[in-house]
Parts: sequence; C-alpha cells; structure tokens
Amino acid sequence: MTNLRRSIVLKNRPKGLPALQDFLLETDAVPEPGAGEVLTRTLWLSLDPGMRVRMNETKTYAARAEIGAPMPGETVGQVIASRNPRFSPGQVVVGGRGWQSHIVTSGHALVVLPPGVPPSTYLGVLGMPGTTAYSGMKDIGQPKPGETVVVSAASGAVGSVAGQLAKRAGARAIGIAGGADKCRFVCEQLGFDDCIDHRAVDDLPAALKRACPDGIDVYFENVGGDVQLAVLPLMNTFGRMIMCGMAAEYSDTIPRPGPNLGSTFLKRLRIQGFICGDHPEYYAEWRALAAPWIAEGSLRYREDIVDGLENAYEAFIAMLTGRNFGKTLVRVAEPEAA
Repeated sequence: MTNLRRSIVLKNRPKGLPALQDFLLETDAVPEPGAGEVLTRTLWLSLDPGMRVRMNETKTYAARAEIGAPMPGETVGQVIASRNPRFSPGQVVVGGRGWQSHIVTSGHALVVLPPGVPPSTYLGVLGMPGTTAYSGMKDIGQPKPGETVVVSAASGAVGSVAGQLAKRAGARAIGIAGGADKCRFVCEQLGFDDCIDHRAVDDLPAALKRACPDGIDVYFENVGGDVQLAVLPLMNTFGRMIMCGMAAEYSDTIPRPGPNLGSTFLKRLRIQGFICGDHPEYYAEWRALAAPWIAEGSLRYREDIVDGLENAYEAFIAMLTGRNFGKTLVRVAEPEAA
C-alpha cells in the first residue's frame, strides 16, 4: 500500500461551468484512524450533478465545498485499518465522502456491502440516485395505470430508474434525452414507450405534444430550462411535478426567468421539491426492493466509468455538459485480497 494519499480539492469557486483550473490535485501522508474511526481505500467515487451547486458560495441543502478542502462525493471503499469494532480490514463499505484515495471517517455513516451485486451499484442504481427516483415517485409522483409520465434526463442515473418505476406502476413512460444513442437505450433497454432527442428536434414543445397526445400526468424534473418550459403547458389537471434537480441551470450566473405558473391553480397542479435525505430510511427500503430486480435482470442500469482519481474533474465537467451516458463513476482502485 502506498503511504501517500491523493486528494482533489476545490481551488476556485467557478463562475459558470467549472473548468480544470478550479481543481487541484494534492498529496499528503495516508492518515491513521483515531479512536472509533475507520480508514478506507477508495475503490469507487460517485460524481453527481448536485455537486455543482455545492461549489457555490451560497447556502444550499447540503454543506458547501470549501476552498482548499477535498471535493465532496460519496465513495465505496475497502477498510484497510479500523479502530471501530464494527469494521474489519478487507470489508467493502459505502458511505465515505471525498474526492480522495484514502478517507478516515467515523463508522456511523458506513454500511458494509453484501455480496451478490457489484459494489459500484451502491453509488448508482442502489445508492442515492436510485433511492432518489424511488422517493420521488413514491411520495410525489404516485403514477397510476394508464397515466402518462415524462422523465427528463431519462438515460441518467435517476431518470432511468424513475421511468422504469413508472412502467412497473402501469403508466406510459416518455423520456427526454440528448442524443440518438441515449434515446435508443431508453426505449430498447429501459422499456420506455418513447423518448425525445431534445438535441435533434427543432420544436421540442411540438415533439412532446405528439408523444403525449393525452397530456402529462406526472413529470420527473431533472433538467429545468427549455425542457421544463415545454412540459408545463401539457400538464393535466391534478398533475404532479417532481422537482428533483435542474442540471441545465446549475452553472448559470444569472437566474433564468421563471415560467408562468398560472396553471398551478387552474389545473390544481402539485409541484413539490425534495431531496433524497428527507427520508433516509428509504435507502434500506429501496435496496431490499431493487436488489432482487437487478439480480434477475428486470431493473436495468448503465454506468459511465472513468479510470483514475486524477481524471475526476474532467469527468465531472463532461457530466455537467451532458457528455456522460448513465451513472458517472470514477474507478479509483481495485480491491485487494482480504
């Protein structure tokens, strides 16, 4: 084991889309765990669009990234030293946080991963993204047989699960994604009824109306921007809008003008925002439900894997510009034999 730890820290608060000069790769000695602590060697790092919001100076729903400190991000790691009786060297755990090759943490946030599914899935389909889709659909969307559900960023980590849950509920699922390959994946692999390539159509509102001739009952919002503007007029009476994220607007330096919300009372729309942490108990609930689906192949997912911690910031920028395909992960290291 190397005695050096690598960390990617926030160097500057970006103005608009992050750039490579906003990050810095640093090295220091691998730390020793203190009393009750666990040292893990990072195997997988999760990259998520919400990290962009945490790079801003303004307060948000999660602790902001600090200048000179490691970028925040959930990891799967292997325990290499422990002074916590709940954990032993060799175990693979999820819950450590930071763009780092080695992380010291208290054990309260760590969960030992069971065998049976790839560890990377606990950062994607069985992790925060999958649980987010489950939470939004369960508490807000509540799709019903025969309804029309539209999902933006449908090939992404959250949207792909949200659409499959809509189909399991008997609804008609319409995706919106950027690129022919993504749309093909959404329909052929995930089982959506249709998918609109927002980069290829000249008139997104018209294309969406053709795909949803009976209007939209549930909208799972991951993008914002022009996609949201196209969806809102097509919402049916008593429709539900699940406000999960607005990735297209995270790097805006000036807030965009909002849509006309007069239809919210005319159509009695329910527009509700949420974050996955509102119901932490849903993690275990979702994993118990979804792990058998993954094992049998009825719940599909896709991972976009980049090798090397030093490539994390380039992968992060690519994700924010829609150049990823599926859940973005950094493979930091391979597990060692216990």
